Amino acid sequence: MVKLNKIYTRTGDDGTTGLGSGERRLKSDLRVEAYGAVDEANACIGMARVHTATENPDIDAMLGRIQNDMFDLGADLSTPDTGKDLGYEPLRIIASQTARIEADIDRLNADLAPLRSFVLNGGSPAAAALHLARTVARRAERVMVALTQDPDEHVNREGIRYINRVSDLLFVAARVVNDNGKADVLWVPGKNR
Repeated sequence: MVKLNKIYTRTGDDGTTGLGSGERRLKSDLRVEAYGAVDEANACIGMARVHTATENPDIDAMLGRIQNDMFDLGADLSTPDTGKDLGYEPLRIIASQTARIEADIDRLNADLAPLRSFVLNGGSPAAAALHLARTVARRAERVMVALTQDPDEHVNREGIRYINRVSDLLFVAARVVNDNGKADVLWVPGKNR
């Protein structure tokens, strides 16, 4: 259970933050950047839900589940697997969370016409918000992958698969809320030359 009595602690005033393992890292550390980007993507999903709450309840329910999972992903990233006993089992993203998103994507994608061009970010307000969330999720994925390049860092591979599927779902959901793709704004290469 999380218990927050005091919001400011002053412990971060020196430019560091505490990981779930108790270790302190600079706030500019790549691991902190990774779970910070996940948090930003989650906030963008929250903004998208402002539009989906009443207009698209099925998608809104999917997004609500993803928001909760994104906190799981942040917890996963903020507790690196060092092999040391933490006295508790850290929360990790697992395959069933990724599989659930894949099933949601398949369900949403079933009635969409295949794309014949790239889709520009826009259309309805809900679609624009979902595209913004998608691009931030992609950034989180890039940071997570960059973190894997450090041999001293461990990143749960299922977490990387999970964030990849989140961005896929956000793309498909944006098409669905754009009148099942009929209101998608398509890229026309060289249109304004």
